[in-house]
Amino acid sequence: MDIIGGVSRFQSNVFPDQKELFRKLAQDGQRPRTLMISCADSRVVPELITQSAPGELFVCRNAGNIVPPFAMKNGGVSSAVEYAVVALAVSDIVVCGHSDCGAMKAFFAPEALETMPNVKSWLAHSEPAFEVVKSCCGHLPQDQQVEALVLENVSIQLLHLQNHPSVAARMAQGKLSLHGWFFDIESGEVRAVGPDGVFHAVSGDRPLPVAVPASRRIMRSAEAA
Repeated sequence: MDIIGGVSRFQSNVFPDQKELFRKLAQDGQRPRTLMISCADSRVVPELITQSAPGELFVCRNAGNIVPPFAMKNGGVSSAVEYAVVALAVSDIVVCGHSDCGAMKAFFAPEALETMPNVKSWLAHSEPAFEVVKSCCGHLPQDQQVEALVLENVSIQLLHLQNHPSVAARMAQGKLSLHGWFFDIESGEVRAVGPDGVFHAVSGDRPLPVAVPASRRIMRSAEAA
């Protein structure tokens, strides 16, 4: 297996140069500032895309970079979100979709899911995004509809995130920002969605668009009549 050779190269060539970093992480624990929820697609590597070192990025990967709406039952994504927000006190959450996403393409070939009932059930969390695309982009060629679905899916998952109690509380304190990204595999381009709902190309010479910036909520009550 190639991965066995990779482990050997890591131990021989990579780890020695970062031994002090791993020692510090082992002794002091992790303090990542960002939770990144990305697709499990093997072509999408969050640490590579963001050039993050060990200990800098808390990552949760699944088919379709999905965040199920909050429910009082155990779930891997919900647990990862809760742990990142409450225990690690991350200041940013990124939901990252990508080009040529197999999970999103499956909506256009539903027969392929008949032998994968668990995948079909999981993708139901993206059904609202598909309905939006069918309604607004049904006249476009299918490849353009797929990209539109990837983008809309990111936006839908950001909405789902906001109904998680830990996220809602942290956002109300002005201590948590939400980000929606699109990664183009072929070009390496990253686009980020702003408050206007538009995905803008990320560039080092201008501020990063933020979907929902950190903003402390000030409670106001109506004056008594």
